[in-house]
Amino acid sequence: MTARADRLVAMARRNLPPEVAERWIALIRPAVRLRSFLDGRRRVGQLGVVPLLPDGVDWPAWEGEGPLNFVASIDCGRLPAEGLDLALPDSGTLLFFYFDPEPGYFGSDYTPRTVGVRDPESMAGARVLYVPADVPAVERATPAEIVPYDEVPLAATSVVTGPDWFHPDFRGACRSLSDADRAFLEDHGNRDAFMSAVRRLVPAGHQFGGHATPEQDAVELDVARVRLGVWPGEWDAVVEEGRRWALLAQIGSDAHAGMMWGDAGALYWLVRPEDLAAGDFRDSSFTWQCG
Repeated sequence: MTARADRLVAMARRNLPPEVAERWIALIRPAVRLRSFLDGRRRVGQLGVVPLLPDGVDWPAWEGEGPLNFVASIDCGRLPAEGLDLALPDSGTLLFFYFDPEPGYFGSDYTPRTVGVRDPESMAGARVLYVPADVPAVERATPAEIVPYDEVPLAATSVVTGPDWFHPDFRGACRSLSDADRAFLEDHGNRDAFMSAVRRLVPAGHQFGGHATPEQDAVELDVARVRLGVWPGEWDAVVEEGRRWALLAQIGSDAHAGMMWGDAGALYWLVRPEDLAAGDFRDSSFTWQCG
């Protein structure tokens, strides 16, 4: 176990009842933190500017609304293998797009829709494209309707992450606990104190894999609700659907790139492990949250 994991384990045992702590600790997962590229560090991707797209692949768009903004690209072959437990391709590039109504849609007569889980049809406003390494790709100019984000080269650091208080796997693991332990879990004051302690060790930011750092509820529950078409929905069904999804990428607000998601929030793309194992990103899902 790494020193970072040791700190998370010790923190959980200080702040949670023993049985609750052990169930939370069992769900600790590795992840890759993405930070601004520094000289001498290996570049694994970038935020903003323009993507490299193959010939014949259209710039992603939301029909009736407009083209999506290019958010980030990640080179799968450059990510530290020891930093992830996702069945990613060992080469090729992942491209992330999102319909951002803020930075460049001109004209006072236009009122754009917002991508969000309360509007299932709006999921067309977020996309993941995978470009295999053996497929030629060239820079594609940004559509005139939108302004590209500024470039921020990214480097990778291996980290460890723990689940959110409402993560469906954590809640499922706690079903067999005593009445006293389950009462502890239902106290939102306990949740706020514990998640604050987690954030001190695992701050929000750009991340690949692992557990998300949600601004509100567990992001897996957001995705489950939109997939089931229920809000707030039937809790047991939402939890079970949420357990089918894993975080692929989290992109936080970034002043250097000119990215601001609501009130300093984050974008989250999720995938089902079976789709990931098949190298199929077409049915990935999305949510975003802000404080």
